[in-house]
Order: sequence, then structure tokens, then C-alpha cells
Amino acid sequence: MELGAGQFAQSLPRLRALVLGCEFLGLDMEFTGLHSVFPQGKQPSLFDSPAEWYLKARRSVQKFTVNQLGLSIFSNEESNKYVAHSYNFFLFPTTFGVMDSEFSFQASSIQFLTHYGFDYNKFLKDGIPYTNEVQEKKLQQGLLTGNWKVRSTLDKDKVKKVIDDVTRWVPSAEEGGSMVLHDISGFQIFEVQLILRQALPDVWTEPFGDQKVMVKKVSPRHRWCLENSSCDCCRKELVLLSARGFTNLFQTLVEAKKPMVGHNMLMDLLHLHDKFYKPLPESYEEFKRNIHSLFPVLIDTKNVTKSIWKEFQFPRASNLLEVYEILCRCVPSTDKTPCQDAMLCDLNPTNPTCPVIAHASDCLKYADKKSPHEAAYDAFLCGSVLLKVAHLLLGRMPCDTLETGPSFSQYLNALTKYLNQVNLIRAGVSTINFSGTDVPSQRPPLLIASVRGWPGVDEEQIYQKLKAMCKFDVRRLTENQFLLLSNKFKDFRVVLRDYRDHPNLQISLYRYWRHSPQANCLLQICGIVASWSLLAFVIGGSPWYAM
Repeated sequence: MELGAGQFAQSLPRLRALVLGCEFLGLDMEFTGLHSVFPQGKQPSLFDSPAEWYLKARRSVQKFTVNQLGLSIFSNEESNKYVAHSYNFFLFPTTFGVMDSEFSFQASSIQFLTHYGFDYNKFLKDGIPYTNEVQEKKLQQGLLTGNWKVRSTLDKDKVKKVIDDVTRWVPSAEEGGSMVLHDISGFQIFEVQLILRQALPDVWTEPFGDQKVMVKKVSPRHRWCLENSSCDCCRKELVLLSARGFTNLFQTLVEAKKPMVGHNMLMDLLHLHDKFYKPLPESYEEFKRNIHSLFPVLIDTKNVTKSIWKEFQFPRASNLLEVYEILCRCVPSTDKTPCQDAMLCDLNPTNPTCPVIAHASDCLKYADKKSPHEAAYDAFLCGSVLLKVAHLLLGRMPCDTLETGPSFSQYLNALTKYLNQVNLIRAGVSTINFSGTDVPSQRPPLLIASVRGWPGVDEEQIYQKLKAMCKFDVRRLTENQFLLLSNKFKDFRVVLRDYRDHPNLQISLYRYWRHSPQANCLLQICGIVASWSLLAFVIGGSPWYAM
């Protein structure tokens, strides 16, 4: 189901009830851009520590925004039946009062999403507003001071026309008389009323049907009574509720503390923090603490499937949809051991304990239609993959045979070692541990490339030279030496074999005491000190440094 600004407010109570009553949630987001363009040699790489990677990603998150957020809310209605309520939320930053936002578009991201049918008109025209805590405080200050200003040029033109119409009407109007303003929509409904009330002490305003505002001429005493009425639609809390928009549902997600499931979900978490909670802090560790406090149970299906895929001898999958389809058609084959066959049989739909996943009656869009890279569809895939993989893992744990489907808590127990471990694509670690210390990756050793007869060579040229054969991240060590790092042992072995004795580009294992400039400098200093000490000893004097 798709929800924009027009339907969100009336859908919010039901959404809250679904979130608070569910077992877990699938999450996915689409962005106006993914990664900032970095100067040569400054892109995210395998040489980066998690903190270095975070600072680079933080720059990208601050530059781009979320244009679509997908939630798939999984409820456990029977022992092994899960019903998914999948929602697409089109989002657009709040432009209300003095609040305005700047964000960038990345051409490749627009091209990619357009190819998969993304509707940018819905994003721009019907996006649900949202705020983080800093923006909300700024809005509160504007409401408290009563000095209401309008930043939007479109809204300024509308407000100017409204004020002209009302100020011409007020002098001749009798007390109790009224006029109706038409074509007032969105935040204009609040802005028009706040501006008119601020400018004209003898009028009162209230919404009047769809996209209309009624203006009444009232006495000062009547106005005072209306201002202090609980029925005033422009009360501060109601204005803030409307300006928060999607942030109201985000706060429910935080309150519910339900397990959150994504696929390569690290960028999603960065944007959740920045757009709906607080601007991303400079400290990587603070970011980790904040996310763990907001969402204590995270499961990244990319991390889980990457770990088990070879063990179960599944065919290669290059994206989330392929992972889902492989798990859906999973049947025993003759090249697997009996033990593996038994485990794979657990995913057979005829198995009474296999999880059954159904779409809610009001969310049937994806029942017969694939919609890759649509946020709600990908969120549904995340939740479905989680259930299927958890069922496989539970099947090899020592426990009594179940006649009915396992509970979700049993699935979580089977996933214990993957909880809060979120996949990190290119950095010095392969996962971020949101509930503890990051564990170093098991990757091939560092290599060193020594260049001869290639003047002026740089990192990009080394990268391009090796690219046809294998992929390495490259970092300059000295004028003619470069460090090489890969996450694939196959590439490591190939490049060592083919470039060990190359005439222009010799590649070998990096040895710190042999190749590090700092280590060489230290050894040279130690050699000089030892030589002078030996000379002083030979000639019978005291060491030079004791003089």
C-alpha cells in the first residue's frame, strides 16, 4: 500500500497498532543519492577503519535525503503463519515556517530508480513531512515567540493574496460575519491561519472542509475565549504533530523496540538517525550507542545469507530478490548429503512446520507482482528471507521435533550470533557490531607493489592495471611503492602468481619491518646509535650520548 501526505494522518493510528502488536519489521529505503563524489584516493576503501568509513558515509547522508521508506510489518497470527502488512511511504522534508532543507540528487540514483518505476511526482508533490529533534526544537521556538515567517516562495505568494483578500473584507464585515478561503492545502492550512491571527486581532480562523479555511470577524473577548479553547486546530501540539509527519511513526518504532530486519541496512540506519532522530554525531561510537538504544535488535539478512550460503550449497545470488527466489524454490538435490537434504526439506511448503507467509488483505500489491527496488517490496523480501533462513538454522539445532511451527523467539535464538551484526561493504571490518566491539575481518594479507620504469604512476593507474584480472584497493606508500588490499583470497593468489617477477610491477607480501618507511627510519636511527656506541667502545671512550 502506498501512503503520501494526504492519507498518512488518518492511517497513523492503525499503523501504530500494527507496529506495537507485530513480531518484527522489515525495513528498506530509497535515497536521492547514495555516495558523495570523493576526491581521488579519498573514496571509502578496505583500508578504512570503521570510524573512518563512518565519517565518509556521514558526509553522504548529510548531502542526500530519503525519498521512499518501506515497512513490512510481520504479525504472527497462527503458530507458523505470518501476515505481512507492507507500506510504501513517500517522504519529503518539512517546509513549514522558517524550516527549509537543502539536499542533492545523484544522476545515477535517479536513473536507477526511474528504471524501476519510481514516481518522483509523488515524492515531490505528496511526500510526508518529517523532522528530527533539532528541527522540532527550532519549530517550537517559532511557535512560542509568535513571530511566524514563511520561507517558501510558493506559500509566500499564496499568503500575500490571502492577506490582501481578508484585509479588504474586514473593514466592511460585521461581527460574526465570515468568508471562506479556497485552495488552501498542506501546511498552508496552518501557515495561513497563524499569519492572519498574528496580523489581525479581530479575526478568527478554522478549517472548513477540504482545502478551505473560514475567516470570522470576532470581538476581542470572543477571540480570547477561542484562543484558550481545547478545540483550536492551531494549538502548538497539533501544529507540531502535523510538522513531525512520519517522525510520529518513527517514534512508535522506537517505543515498540521490535526486531528490525534489513538487507545491507547500514545506510538505512544512518538515514534513520539523521532524518528522524538527531543529526549524525561526529563520533562513530556515539552513533553505535544511539542506534542500539533506538533499536536493540537488528538483523541484516545480507550478513546472515553471506555466512550460510556456501554451507547449504545454494546457487549464487547477486541481489535480495534472487536470494528470496532461491529460498522459495529450495528442494533437495542429488548432490547434497542426507543431512543437508533434511534441512532443505524444512523449507518445503508441504512441511507443516515451515513458516507460511501471507500478505494482508489490504496490502495485496505484491501477492502476484515483483517490484524490485520498491521500498515496501524489498522490506517484505527482507522479512521473508529472515523467516526462511531462521527456519533452516533452527533445523540443525539440537531440539525436539516440533509438530507445529516454531515460535519467533525460537527463530531469534537460532540467529543469536547474527543479531546486531550489520554488513559493511568496503572497510577494514566486514560487519559493524552495534552491541559490542567490531571484530577484525578475515581477509587476505596486505600486498606491496613495487614499480620500476613507470614514472609518475598513481593509485588509479595501478588500480586500472590490475582491474581486468582482479580488484584491489590501492594506497600509495612511497613514490614507487603501493599497498594493495583485497577481500578475496582468489584475487590475492592470482596477483601474487602473475606479478611476483613482473619487470615493471612486482607484487609481494608486505612485511612491516622491511617495507614500512617508519620502520626503516627507526632501524636506520638504531643502526646509527649502535655504530657510534661501538666506535666509542673501540676507542676506549664513553658512548657519545653520555657526554
